[in-house]
Amino acid sequence: MRIVAFGDIHENTYAIGKIEGLSDASLVIITGDLTIRGGIAKARGIIAQVRQYNPNIYALAGNMDLREVESYLTNQGISLHGRGYMIKENTGVFGVGGSNPTPFKTPNEFEEDEIAAFILKGYQEVKDAGIKILISHTPPVDTKVDRVAGGHHAGSRAVREFIEKYRPNLCVTGHIHEAGGEDRIGETLIVNPGMLKNGGYVEIVTEGRSLTALLKQAAGI
Repeated sequence: MRIVAFGDIHENTYAIGKIEGLSDASLVIITGDLTIRGGIAKARGIIAQVRQYNPNIYALAGNMDLREVESYLTNQGISLHGRGYMIKENTGVFGVGGSNPTPFKTPNEFEEDEIAAFILKGYQEVKDAGIKILISHTPPVDTKVDRVAGGHHAGSRAVREFIEKYRPNLCVTGHIHEAGGEDRIGETLIVNPGMLKNGGYVEIVTEGRSLTALLKQAAGI
């Protein structure tokens, strides 16, 4: 199974059509921030553009999306926020949207205990899966993928604590645009593809009980 994941779209959709093999992917995952403080109308347009290439989508609302975006994704049956899905007989994907509090008072922020509860709720639905993939808009704190331009670590303590305790195979994240890259917490690979307008995305391939996840670059971006 091949999964393509990207996020931090912020209404700039040009790179979507540049992602190699997007139409052939088994699943497309959007990791949050479809809009710039936008609501359902903006989010609906973004989802529609992705669906032109591939209708098999799960998505999160990020911290820059209005709370109503989460309601829209839920009504579409594609939200990963506090939810988990078995996407193949031994692979589970689950997630948490929004972010921990920021200095910018963005529309969709949660306290750390709320984030912890959302992750655990989704995890319970896939806990027996052989391969577990966490999609968290906000990265775990104190990693290479949560460091902002000034050097401060801005990620979530709750996300990190969950990973340390439950050890999912993979965490795909975003939120911190300048911290694209990868890191590890124990056995868990953490990948942040950065803003979509810069062409970054993650290609995840599962086969049996094995998983690989690679940072890739959209053609011509």
